[in-house]
Amino acid sequence: MMRDRYSSVWVALLGVAVGVLATLLVVRLGENRRTLRTEYTDWRKLNLILRSLDENYVDTVDRSRVTDAAVSAALGALDPHSVYMPPVELKESEDELQGNFEGIGIQFNVPNDTAVVLEVIPGGPSEKIGLQPGDRLLKVDEVPIAGVKYPQDSMVRRMKGPAGTKVTVTVRRGRDVIPFEITRGRIPMHCVDAAFMVDDTTAYLRLGKFARTTVAEVSSRLQALPDMKRLILDLRDNTGGYFDQALLLSDLFLPKNAPVVYLEGLHRPRKKYQASGKGFLQDVTLAVLVNEGSASSSEIVAGAIQDNDRGLIIGRRSFGKGLVQEPLYFTDGSGVRITVARYYTPSGRCIQKPYGSEDEYAYDLYHRYTDGEMLSADSIKVDTSAVYHTLGDRTVYGGGGIVPDVFVPIDTTRASKFYQACARKATAMRFASAWFDSHKAELQGISSYDSLLRYLDAAGLERAFLSFAASKDGLRPASAAEWKEEKPYMMAQVRALVGRYSQLGDDAFYHLYLSIDNVFAAAMGK
Repeated sequence: MMRDRYSSVWVALLGVAVGVLATLLVVRLGENRRTLRTEYTDWRKLNLILRSLDENYVDTVDRSRVTDAAVSAALGALDPHSVYMPPVELKESEDELQGNFEGIGIQFNVPNDTAVVLEVIPGGPSEKIGLQPGDRLLKVDEVPIAGVKYPQDSMVRRMKGPAGTKVTVTVRRGRDVIPFEITRGRIPMHCVDAAFMVDDTTAYLRLGKFARTTVAEVSSRLQALPDMKRLILDLRDNTGGYFDQALLLSDLFLPKNAPVVYLEGLHRPRKKYQASGKGFLQDVTLAVLVNEGSASSSEIVAGAIQDNDRGLIIGRRSFGKGLVQEPLYFTDGSGVRITVARYYTPSGRCIQKPYGSEDEYAYDLYHRYTDGEMLSADSIKVDTSAVYHTLGDRTVYGGGGIVPDVFVPIDTTRASKFYQACARKATAMRFASAWFDSHKAELQGISSYDSLLRYLDAAGLERAFLSFAASKDGLRPASAAEWKEEKPYMMAQVRALVGRYSQLGDDAFYHLYLSIDNVFAAAMGK
């Protein structure tokens, strides 16, 4: 017993001795040290450290890995939007902003661990080879992707690839398993998710992103609606994109010489942008829908419309990104996007939210929920020291996004137990997929909204959906009182998902879903 105790003492002392020896080893190696002159102003310290790694590090230095890590860390110390992008990530981002990519040309979702084709893009490789909506994707080349919880982004990467290369996609169509050898091609990516008339004079357009083709698409879709006198432009969850497309979109609505935005940075002198006065939508009554996911280019458009008193901004406070990035490319295919300026709305406000603390920036949207902002306009935190005025002398604020003219809280009325249970199991999406399997010919034959409504009204979807939820997912049926409250929300979602399988695609989905959209209702004055 005594010996064990002494042994433990010696072990402890040995540990101390080893620690001291290690310290002395470092000191002794540095006895004849030389001090290198460093100047932060010319990046000398950073260069000396990297050179020292080459000359002294114990193993061979992986220069690419260290360089990428150093660049990412350096940019991360500046602001949240100056970023380094490795070659693969940069290419994917550039392809998305350019409005096209190379692949097979399908849209799909994964309702139950198996990808189901929603749309075969017209003129794309998949349409030419014979893929159809409703096909289940089983394999890409020899890799199984069905029933194995295969990540959706990995499916996309396997099917994408350079134009001219081949990929074999195996699908299940009914009882048949069919392999399709597809030659990849360039696929246009649409920016406009939906555009249609909601009544005799009012059009609705949902814009998903600001890519290279955005304004051309918007113009084309709206010119196809000649009866439009009023437009609801939906920029919710549009995270932005190309700066010039935000300018051109704003230009469609504003009179000649109306200020749109100006840029300014330490190395970028102030540059102002004004409307040309040639926009074909200057006389259209306008409402712009925004929320906490509307950022960057979306906020430029919303700010220009608001500050010129050209239309109403409706919804919730936008994200708050007022920084402008400029790309820099390298020969290895990588690149950086460096913040070079701030942009200012016509009234002179920068709507960039604070980013002094990384946590503060990362958790800003979370705090909007916990602080009650999503439910009450009175809880919106504005910088009252940054007061500005619109063309019509209305007060607006800077420093944290675009505060809407008409605030609409999130809709919490649908958060019932049955609704949430269906959401957790994607019951509505899976039901729509199963319905399409057994009604494919009927749905694919529908090409007008009125015909779709007649079909959905007569299809008996309510009874079929409740039966599916009980038999397939084991969900407890809602009581009569519960279902009376839930039915408008649940069945609107079901109808929208089923309608998406018609020829109308996303136009049908959004048209049907708007019936339970409280922000859209506010824009319609309901």
